[in-house]
Amino acid sequence: MAHINLPEGIPGILGPMAFSPETAVPLNALAEVLLRAPNSLSQGDREMIAAYVSSQNDCFFCQSVHGAAAAHYWGDKEDLVRDLKRDFESGPVSPKLKALLAIAGKVQKGGKNVTAADVERARKEGATDKEIHDTVLIAAAFCMFNRYVDGLATFAPTDPERYRESGKRIAAEGYIHSTDHLPKLAHG
Repeated sequence: MAHINLPEGIPGILGPMAFSPETAVPLNALAEVLLRAPNSLSQGDREMIAAYVSSQNDCFFCQSVHGAAAAHYWGDKEDLVRDLKRDFESGPVSPKLKALLAIAGKVQKGGKNVTAADVERARKEGATDKEIHDTVLIAAAFCMFNRYVDGLATFAPTDPERYRESGKRIAAEGYIHSTDHLPKLAHG
């Protein structure tokens, strides 16, 4: 049960966004820019960074929905996403993505944990300053999103099919209008 009066059955971050549509607009805009805007990092890679950070924060909803989006972008490779959340260093992804996931994991623990050696590793694997910047910002933003979702004890479905459908919807429609269909709540 949520800590505040959120609409029944609306999962994860969508519940608080229905509760506070005025904050949903900039949060969705941020997610859209970070995860979908034109970028040298693929949408799948950026969703994987979000899913990995969310898994490290033990945010079931966010790791599930963004993991489903990453899997969808990568050709429905759910096993790959699951394996990368557990041990990305031995996963069959590029050395650049591994280096960026390492940076994201350091940010999740605390920004000052990122070292010059972490950044140098990413650069040696071909990461640009923009890609390093975006990785840090995605990781930092998802720490906030995860705490928003879990700090209010939002509803998180357990059926993997719901997340698969959300991943497909994110890929097709993005984040900007993700709350347009939600009821607007009166609260005080």
